[in-house]
Amino acid sequence: MIKSLRRKFIAIAMCSLIGVLVLTVGFINTFSYIDVVNKADSRLSLIEGNNGTFPKNGQPHKDGGMRGGGKMSPEAPFETRYFTVTIGESGNVTTVDTGKIAAITTSEASEYAADLYAKNSDSGFYGNYRYKAVPKSNGTLYIFLDCSRELSSFWSFLVISILISIAGILVVFALVLIFSKIAVKPFAESYEKQKRFITDASHEIKTPLTIIEANTEVLEMTGAESEWTQSIRNQIKRLSSLTQKLVFLARMDENQGKLEMTEFSLSDAVLETADSFSTVAMNSGKTLDINVQNGILLRGNEMTIRELVSVLVDNAVKYSTENGNISVSLVEESGHKKLTVKNSTTSLEKGNHDILFERFYRSDSSRNSETGGSGIGLSIAKAVATAHKAKIHAKSPDGNSLEITVVF
Repeated sequence: MIKSLRRKFIAIAMCSLIGVLVLTVGFINTFSYIDVVNKADSRLSLIEGNNGTFPKNGQPHKDGGMRGGGKMSPEAPFETRYFTVTIGESGNVTTVDTGKIAAITTSEASEYAADLYAKNSDSGFYGNYRYKAVPKSNGTLYIFLDCSRELSSFWSFLVISILISIAGILVVFALVLIFSKIAVKPFAESYEKQKRFITDASHEIKTPLTIIEANTEVLEMTGAESEWTQSIRNQIKRLSSLTQKLVFLARMDENQGKLEMTEFSLSDAVLETADSFSTVAMNSGKTLDINVQNGILLRGNEMTIRELVSVLVDNAVKYSTENGNISVSLVEESGHKKLTVKNSTTSLEKGNHDILFERFYRSDSSRNSETGGSGIGLSIAKAVATAHKAKIHAKSPDGNSLEITVVF
């Protein structure tokens, strides 16, 4: 349980950190990319407004505008690398200007523009070039702006930010791994004391119970059996059952992950355990239907699995309605073994009832007193299911029945 709590603490801390880093890095790099695009489009607007050439003073000629406003650096005309291609109405390249770039040839420039003209694309990226198609009276002018330096900086920053984030995650994981042990230590110590108390108290209770039972037998031998001695025996039986369950739970907590696992017939274990309650159900005027698929095997601890089945069926028999129905079924579907115990009941709210697996939870104190319930039986079932990495759920599909399902 402590290990599970620690794992959850680490998982929550790391998921929170990863979520924050992903959002932060994502936002920063998204805005960085948008900035690259906006600056490129601003320069394309300048070139477009100056009839396909970059103005020497960084301002557009005539009525051309600068996208997003702002001022250009005085060095911008010398740093900007671009080329233009004009395609006539017939679809043929009419003019090519590569005078402001050395990395592209005339034939390559013509090929790029022809490809975009065929795709009818107006703007975007073509490799490392940001382009824009400008309609002209004699055809279409394609302006290509070299963004290789800006894109290289963007990708470098993206990679570095991701690597730094990963390194940060690893460092924080190591720190959380170390400090989580310190954080859960007080709880672990308290939990260990609780387990020791339960185990010690259970063993200590056995001695006075044995003496009380022996004294009761002497009273019955010297006198006669009465309702008072019978009541004492019933309470002794109830306390003995409770101490056994507490010891069982404490051992399950201590041996979590250490149970001896072997392959056994789950079908036989369920059938034999459930069938032992047939007489009890019949004497209570209730019907017990058992439907077990043959040949289902399970790798687990057979003794604790039988205890799980016994708890579930016993709970169903005790708390089903008068002359009610109890059904036990075991089937294998898609590699999962599904054990279902269902009993009729009254005044139960529809929906999930997993709270029944909480230790000492009692939905109806008066009925628990009548049946001898302690509110700990289903906790045992949950502990066994958890030890076998199975999922256990309780629900009421219609408000008139309780259905407990264990999926291995």
